[in-house]
Amino acid sequence: MKYFHVKKENLVAIITINHEPANALSSHVLKEFSSLLDDILEANDVRAIILHGEGRFFSAGADIKEFVEVAKGDGGFSQLAEAGQQLFERIENFPIPIIAAIHGAALGGGLELAMSCHLRLVAEDAKLGLPELQLGIIPGFGGTQRLPKYIGTGRALEMMLTSEPISGLEAVKLGLANHAYPLEKLLEEAKRLAEKFAAKSPGSVEAVISLLHSSKTLTYQEGMDLEAKLFGELFKSEDAKEGISAFIEKRKPIFKGN
Repeated sequence: MKYFHVKKENLVAIITINHEPANALSSHVLKEFSSLLDDILEANDVRAIILHGEGRFFSAGADIKEFVEVAKGDGGFSQLAEAGQQLFERIENFPIPIIAAIHGAALGGGLELAMSCHLRLVAEDAKLGLPELQLGIIPGFGGTQRLPKYIGTGRALEMMLTSEPISGLEAVKLGLANHAYPLEKLLEEAKRLAEKFAAKSPGSVEAVISLLHSSKTLTYQEGMDLEAKLFGELFKSEDAKEGISAFIEKRKPIFKGN
């Protein structure tokens, strides 16, 4: 891997974005991340993922220099946006929980990447924003759709139209992030949370992720019907038998993913 480092420990994969100087999300970076997700699924030895950035930033956004090359080519900016949207949609629906551990700055495409992760932990002094309008453009990787979902339409509009970032502490207050920590404790707390996720049955985790995002395409009743269906299916699994037995025997369950 050229742009990412991966370390696996206790069923948790720590993925570090390493694209100096600001971890910009070029098309090459995004393609490599998609390939990395393929590798993780194939290896089947990871139950939770932490995504964070090397150096001073989580990610300061899309690769602006690449915009010039796109303008010279035939691909077009709409295709660039669609490719990013497809990847971020894949991240949002990925069967393994992905925690974005944000320090420094998550701006533009960097925040859009973080918002596609299942949840966000932030350094207290981190800066999060969508400053694209400062360049005369708009967010293109789903930012206009995901940000209002987390903080409401009014605040999302204010963030985008002012191009002003918010702090990690404010992101928690608004619901954009789950928790804020001092910078030196951020990764440690992310690992602690990821290990809790990894201790759960993979089948039940995947089902919950699927159900939480089902409202994007299903009606309320269809979502309820899917919940009942998955509830019944999971009850037949070996992991369910193990979980119930462990509860009765007053011990921690050991889920094997079957």
